[in-house]
Amino acid sequence: MNNRTAQLFRYPLFARLFLFLAISHLPFAISGCGYTTRSMISNQYKTIYVIPFLNKIDITSEANAGRDYRLYRPVLETDITRAVIDRFMFDGNLRPAKKENTDLILKGDLIDYRRDVLRYETDDTPEEYRISLAVDISLWDGKENKLIWEEKGFTGDTTYFLTGANAKSENAAITDATADLARRIVERTVENW
Repeated sequence: MNNRTAQLFRYPLFARLFLFLAISHLPFAISGCGYTTRSMISNQYKTIYVIPFLNKIDITSEANAGRDYRLYRPVLETDITRAVIDRFMFDGNLRPAKKENTDLILKGDLIDYRRDVLRYETDDTPEEYRISLAVDISLWDGKENKLIWEEKGFTGDTTYFLTGANAKSENAAITDATADLARRIVERTVENW
């Protein structure tokens, strides 16, 4: 018996057993606790086609007590479509593809754009705003043309200050709200339905 083996047998049996179990289970402990970034959607769905969003904001409707007029931003629906496609590419669970032979189809309509004052300065000048974008979205099985789910009034938003260290322009805030909406749409799409 060599010196190292003799040292091992000096330890009691339970110590050797503990050491054996610790070494043999080390690969399992290092591999993690089962967390994955893969979505819970079925493996049959690999691609998605995002139909360009349509602008369904009715700017001709009457104003109500809470709003003097309805707001509209040109090509906002195009920006939302682009942001959603970019977010799917970033996420990686579903690959954006052409409409022919795609697994899933996402349809969406821009139904509201709001800019609401959240905070005023002491002289009643607006200091902080919230931008909210609301869409109606639906997800369809591209092969069977079957509705999987739909959401009405799905919203993405952001807040921004007009002055101070955290000030930003309304255009920058719209970009942030669009990114938030796209993130939420992708998360909703790759969830376990």
